[in-house]
Amino acid sequence: MALAITVHLPRYFASTLGLSLSVVGAAFALVRLIDIPLDPWMGLAMDRTRSRFGRYRLWTWIGVPLLCGSLFVLLHAPVGVSQVYVVGLLLVMYLGYSVLLLTSLAWAGSVVTNYDQRSRLFGAFTALGVAGAVAVLVIPVVSAKLGHSDGEGVRAMIWTVMVATPVCALVMTWLTPDAPARPAGHAHFGIGDYWALITRGNVLRVLGADFCATLGPSWMAAIYLFFFKDSRGFSLTQSNLLLMIYIASGFIGAPFTAWLANRISKHRALMVNTTVYSLSLFSLELLPKGDFAAALPTMFICGAMGAGITTMVRALTGDVADEIRLENGREWMGLMYALTNATTKLAGAGSIFLTFNIVLANVGYDPAPGAVNTPHAIHGLVLAFLLGPIVFLLLAGVCFLGYRLSPERHAEIRRELDARDAAQDAA
Repeated sequence: MALAITVHLPRYFASTLGLSLSVVGAAFALVRLIDIPLDPWMGLAMDRTRSRFGRYRLWTWIGVPLLCGSLFVLLHAPVGVSQVYVVGLLLVMYLGYSVLLLTSLAWAGSVVTNYDQRSRLFGAFTALGVAGAVAVLVIPVVSAKLGHSDGEGVRAMIWTVMVATPVCALVMTWLTPDAPARPAGHAHFGIGDYWALITRGNVLRVLGADFCATLGPSWMAAIYLFFFKDSRGFSLTQSNLLLMIYIASGFIGAPFTAWLANRISKHRALMVNTTVYSLSLFSLELLPKGDFAAALPTMFICGAMGAGITTMVRALTGDVADEIRLENGREWMGLMYALTNATTKLAGAGSIFLTFNIVLANVGYDPAPGAVNTPHAIHGLVLAFLLGPIVFLLLAGVCFLGYRLSPERHAEIRRELDARDAAQDAA
C-alpha cells in the first residue's frame, strides 16, 4: 500500500478529483504532522499491552477497520472535495496503516532475536512487501490496457487493498505466536524518558538514517510519473512497468542485502546500498529518452538497493532496542519501531510538500493532463527528481560512520538478555 499511496494517490487527487498541487501537498504534509506524534504513543501502548488476545494480535485487529473503512470512503470521494475532507480521510487511513505496519514490525523484531536471523527475517519481510506492491502496481497497467482511465485504475488498486488487508491480517494473527510479555518498566513515562531515548547515539543514527533513506526515494516517488512521462518521454504504461521492475527487484535486493549484512555487518551493508543507489540514480539522465531497455537495468539496481536499505534499517532498529533493554530493563521494541515509523512519515510528508509546494510550483511545472510545460519547467523537474534523492541517500549512509554495535557485541547483549529473561521466567 505504501508505494501506491505515495505514487498514485497525490496524482489521483490532483488529476481525477480536481485539487491543486498546493492543496494536495499541504493536505499530505498536514496529515503527517498530525499523525506523527501518535506513533510513539502507539508504540509505548503496544509495549505495555497485556490481554488475553495477546499483545500484537489485539492491535492488528484495531488497525484493519481503520484502514479499510477509510479506503471505502475514498472510493466515494466526489470531484472537487474540500481540503478538510481530504485531511480527515488521509488521517484515518494513515492511522490504520500505521497500526498495522508498526504491529508487524515490532512483532517480527520480538520473536526473532539472533543478529543474523533478524537480517534474514527482515529480508524476507521486505521481499513479501515487494510481492504486495507488485500485485497492486500490476492493476493500473492492466486497467490501462483494457481502456480504463487512470482514476479507474487507482480505484481498482484500492479495492484490492481493501480485500487483501483482512485476509492477510487473519493469516498473520492465526499462524504467528505472540511475543512473550517482558517487563515494560515503571508505570509513568514522561518527556524526560523520550529525551533520554532519542538523544542516545545509536538511536539518533537509526532515526537519521531512516529519515534520509525514506526522504530520498519518497521525494523521487512523489514526482516519479511526472518525471518519466514529461522529461524522459515514457508513456504511462511504460512508466508503471519500470516502477514494477523497481519494486520487483526487491525480491533479489532484500535477501542479497541480508546475505551481505551477515558477512560485513548490517550498517556497512546499508552504506554500500545507499552509495550504489545514488550512483545508479544519477545515470538516469544520461540514458536515451524513451528507451525502455536502457532504463530497465538502472531501475532494477535502484529498486534492489532501496529494498536492502529498508531491510537494514528495520533489522538495526531491533538490535538497538535490545541494547537499550539490557541497560535499563524496559521493553522498547514497539516504541523504537514507532519512532522509525514516525521519521518515515515525517520524510514522506516532507517529500510531497517540498516537491509539490516549493520545487515544482516555483519552476512553473503544470501536472494537468495535456499541459505543455516550458523547457525551464522540465529542467526544474529533472533537478528536483535527481538531486534531492541522491543527497539524502548519501546522508543516510553517513549516519553510520563510527557505529559500534557489531555482531559480536550484539551476541553478548543477547546472551545477557536471555539469561536475565530465563531467570525472570523461573521466578
